[in-house]
Amino acid sequence: MAISLGFHILFAVAGMAMPVLLLTAELAWQRTRDPEWIELAVRWAKGTAILFAVGAVSGTVLSFELGLLWPGFMEHGALIGVPFTLEGFAFFFEAIFLGVYLYGRERISPGMRVFSVAAIAASGLASGVFVMAVNAFMQSPAGIDDPDPWIAFRSPAFPYQAVHMALAAYLSVAFLLAGIHAAGLLRSPGSALHRKALKIALAFAIPLAPLQLVSGDLSAKYVADDQPIKFAAMEAHFRTAERAPLHVGGLPDVEARELRGALPLPGFLSFLAHGDFESEVLGLEEFPEELWPNVTFVHVAFEVMVVAGGAMVLASLVAAFLWIRRRRAPENRWFLRALVLLAPAGLIATEAGWMVAEVGRQPWIIRGVLRTADAVTTNEGVIYPLVGFSLLYVLLGVSVVVLLRRHVFAAEEGR
Repeated sequence: MAISLGFHILFAVAGMAMPVLLLTAELAWQRTRDPEWIELAVRWAKGTAILFAVGAVSGTVLSFELGLLWPGFMEHGALIGVPFTLEGFAFFFEAIFLGVYLYGRERISPGMRVFSVAAIAASGLASGVFVMAVNAFMQSPAGIDDPDPWIAFRSPAFPYQAVHMALAAYLSVAFLLAGIHAAGLLRSPGSALHRKALKIALAFAIPLAPLQLVSGDLSAKYVADDQPIKFAAMEAHFRTAERAPLHVGGLPDVEARELRGALPLPGFLSFLAHGDFESEVLGLEEFPEELWPNVTFVHVAFEVMVVAGGAMVLASLVAAFLWIRRRRAPENRWFLRALVLLAPAGLIATEAGWMVAEVGRQPWIIRGVLRTADAVTTNEGVIYPLVGFSLLYVLLGVSVVVLLRRHVFAAEEGR
């Protein structure tokens, strides 16, 4: 299930964010009638369709795995039925209007073209938000015995997770496209198409990075209050302390209850948790060890997320400075090279953040209600679908690369 989710989440964020950038290019073309804008929109539409198709396949696998691997969890299916049903409707709306735009673009009015892309964007966002409602319920169940079918949306974790995930999707795709088109500008410095694409990508990345920083801070404070074990594991914080230090780097020694090789910043963990440098932060020692998640895994994943996110924030600030200074999107070769290196940063941060959220919740599948060990299947034959689905993901991954090169980048490469 972890392998499936780790693969699918890459296409989920693309499905949420690509239509918004596509809509921007479509609107720019309708405003200016510049043929390069419509060429960019067509390329991005083809890329969106390819990623959507693969995401649909991997999402279907996940629906099978829910039944195959988690019989104990599916006993509570009524609690998550509404958000999953709504996610299905959102998926169908997204598929319908993507088809309208791809195959009817030359036959429908400009207003209908805008409406179609806006519907794709809204459906993609809604799909992600509905799935986050299920995950939020698993993190902080609002009431396991409540017959209300909308109970998943009442989880106190829902607004934090929905906003954080939406911003992560938009930011990840903005940096991915910025890196791709920065590489294009490095190869073809005079390319107006790459210049326009980079302008859109940076216009999204510059405000989104600091917004995600704020969202992350609010989410961390919520986790510190609602899931103190997870928060302590994120920082490998073993002992309760006032003016607790925030540690940069380091590897936990769980047996010795120490974090080795880290740089401490006194008081900053207290501020991150409660907005007060002098406040007390609970350590792992306050909780039974059998309820601890894998501290080393959670801490390392959290550090990876912070480093990748911090790099994007820094890059967005530099981009804003250069844009204001020169009154146009920056095209310095050193900055373009930096964007190429940072292209996967958002996806890396998203994967790492998902690992923190899910592994940090263990040993619970529904926190405080149902343990993972009690929900998972006891069938030993699951090794066969594991191998089969893993091979499917390899095939799909290769297919995505081939199709994107052939249908999205072929014109640029002269094929």
